[in-house]
Amino acid sequence: MNFRLLVPPGTSSARAGLLTTGHGLVRTPAFLPVGTRGTVKGVLPRDLLDLGAEMILCNTYHLLLRPGIQALRDLGGLHRFLGWPGSILTDSGGYQVFSLSSLRHVDDRGVAFRSHLDGSALFLSPELAIELQLVAGSDLVMSLDECPPWPASASVLEQAVRRTVDWAAKGKAAWTRLRESDPALPTPEAGLFGIVQGGADAKLRALCAEELAAIGFDGFAIGGVSVGEPAEEAVRTVADTVVHLDRLRPRYVMGVGEPWQVVEMVNLGVDLFDCVLPTRLARHGVVYTERGRLSLRNASFRLDTAPISPECGCYTCRHFHRAYLRHLLKSEEMLGVMLLSLHNLYFYFSLMKEIRAALEAGRWEAFLAEQRARRREEKEGQ
Repeated sequence: MNFRLLVPPGTSSARAGLLTTGHGLVRTPAFLPVGTRGTVKGVLPRDLLDLGAEMILCNTYHLLLRPGIQALRDLGGLHRFLGWPGSILTDSGGYQVFSLSSLRHVDDRGVAFRSHLDGSALFLSPELAIELQLVAGSDLVMSLDECPPWPASASVLEQAVRRTVDWAAKGKAAWTRLRESDPALPTPEAGLFGIVQGGADAKLRALCAEELAAIGFDGFAIGGVSVGEPAEEAVRTVADTVVHLDRLRPRYVMGVGEPWQVVEMVNLGVDLFDCVLPTRLARHGVVYTERGRLSLRNASFRLDTAPISPECGCYTCRHFHRAYLRHLLKSEEMLGVMLLSLHNLYFYFSLMKEIRAALEAGRWEAFLAEQRARRREEKEGQ
């Protein structure tokens, strides 16, 4: 993995770069569609490529349960299994495991938990998390971390940081050992990321980032945001964290976020984002537009022959109107969710293109001001 800045920070911390993996180039800032179980819900890989997706996210926890890591090894790795030619980032599975509060037990060795599918007993250690991702053929591998809830006491946050750093060191050792001992790994050019935790405590965030930097990673992720805290607080937490991360390495905010959050976090110097919102909202009939969200299930759209957004150039907006899309949703036809997912992802990818273009043209401050003004208008109209 290689990362280089094409447009270094100017008056703000925003920057544009180029991330190179064994499966191609990723222009940053970049948005990663979420393919938790090996598929971005309701969207063909062909359409993801047409949208401009260069990297997707898959989840280690779900792939561990089904189809299983041995099956992925036997089938030649995750890229071949998915039929996806681009890059893949895998999270460690830590967030999903920690969300199983009634089904898991955490100690310094790792996490013992029960499958949400059949209740079978499983154990995820920091070493195993790295092995699973390497065997799967991930391009960007995440260290196992402990993601504390929100809100959490100081003692809980301190323990999560201590454990996250300890697990990161163990994972890094396993990473080195496995890459030296197994020449047949699907992606020998993969990069390893450490994950910064610490809740909303700026001092703990700084401490975690400093100790992860001492271990040494190819990039850094900011975890523990978008876990229930107010959206504005998530931005503040990222601001408190990113200033402690190596400017020459890629920075990734996990599980974020709304379009306005992406813009604000790019302004802070973040390079990579993933979020389930584009496809999750589509499954509820909600779409993004330049003027805010619309719920196409509303009766007001029953005879509306306008596209979702007249300014949008996506396949959905070029061929279908709101009345038909509402009909599909009310009839529970799968095409409705597919078309809305395509539109929402197009909205995100268009935003990322606009962000990169503004950075490359040296007009970031003007673009940021425009986006903030639009955000204010949306809030006033709610």
